[in-house]
Amino acid sequence: MKKTTLLLSILISFSIMFLDIPQTAANKLEANIGINVGNIAPDFTLKNLQGKDVRLSSLRGKKVIINFWATWCPPCKQEIPEIEKFYQENKGTVEVLAVNIDGGKPQAVAVFTKKMNVSFPVLLDNPDGINEAYKVMTIPTTFFIDENGIIRNKYFTVMSLNVMKKLIESKD
Repeated sequence: MKKTTLLLSILISFSIMFLDIPQTAANKLEANIGINVGNIAPDFTLKNLQGKDVRLSSLRGKKVIINFWATWCPPCKQEIPEIEKFYQENKGTVEVLAVNIDGGKPQAVAVFTKKMNVSFPVLLDNPDGINEAYKVMTIPTTFFIDENGIIRNKYFTVMSLNVMKKLIESKD
């Protein structure tokens, strides 16, 4: 009797494990969200330097560059003028979001961006760590998002104006 019950339990367990249960639309969408090229970029809402919320998904319909950086990072400082040039040339068609990961120092970031003549939106990473959601290991790290919210490219070092132009137009 115990063997039969045990065998039946094992058989039921394996049957349940290997059943092909169809995914719901929400599960399928969740499976497509990630940080790899071809995935839907993880959504976030962060405060800009003026204290206003900026939500990534509200920018659907536009190409978006998300650049993770810090004020203490020499390569980040090096690429800021190039990002500024790109932003000035592409305002209205491409949105640039510079996510600062300094850790809650808005005054210092504001002083730094003013000194660097930054006019593109600067966002402050929150305690939940959007940089962690995007698995940022080095900075600068940049994601290129298409009009549909799909990650089309990633770049892990200093970018030039030409690199930005090429990667924002590339489909993979």
